[in-house]
Amino acid sequence: MFGLNHKQRMPTPAEALPGRTTPMPVPARHFVLNAPLKPPFPAGSARVLFGLGCFWGAERKFWSLDGVITTAVGYAAGLTPNPSYQEVCSGMTGHNEVVLVVFDPQQIAFDRLLAVFWESHNPTQGMRQGNDVGTQYRSGIYVFDDVQRDEARQSMAAYQSALAAAGLGHITTEILDAPPFYYAEEYHQQYLAKNPGGYCGLGGTGVKCPTGVLAAAGA
Repeated sequence: MFGLNHKQRMPTPAEALPGRTTPMPVPARHFVLNAPLKPPFPAGSARVLFGLGCFWGAERKFWSLDGVITTAVGYAAGLTPNPSYQEVCSGMTGHNEVVLVVFDPQQIAFDRLLAVFWESHNPTQGMRQGNDVGTQYRSGIYVFDDVQRDEARQSMAAYQSALAAAGLGHITTEILDAPPFYYAEEYHQQYLAKNPGGYCGLGGTGVKCPTGVLAAAGA
């Protein structure tokens, strides 16, 4: 009906699945960090959403960092309210698989989170990540304030220079104001901690930014 390549393009509002009004139920506590999965979060904490391929491996990259308070996986930047995993995989919601990262800016700089984001995937692949193909695997940074947006843009410019020096292509990462975040089903939350042998297709380019891309850009 929508062609063989429909999973690699965003659906129109008329094509998008209708979704539902009821959110997905999720556990009260993080399986690894024993922190709340839902607000309210601690005073002084900050949030960001990252999309970098399959959210199972992406979430593990962030919950292991000192200064990260909690993480959760879900769907964002699409059209369908409260989608199911099967609906997202159909390509007819427009949603990305994302990780909500709640962190203490006094313990971990946003620049450090950006470095982990860039190094953990290939941000030049458009609507895919390796063998995972579809709009839900696109690269994205979804920010909660102007400072995050500026730092994300600076970091992208700096990392683009590093990729070009390594002979790699153009970054396709979208940087947007944080849209509504819809929690994924319970079994997806901290999946690789519950299933250590589970699938993780995440892989970086090998281009590093060990001291942080903002420092490299002179910010």
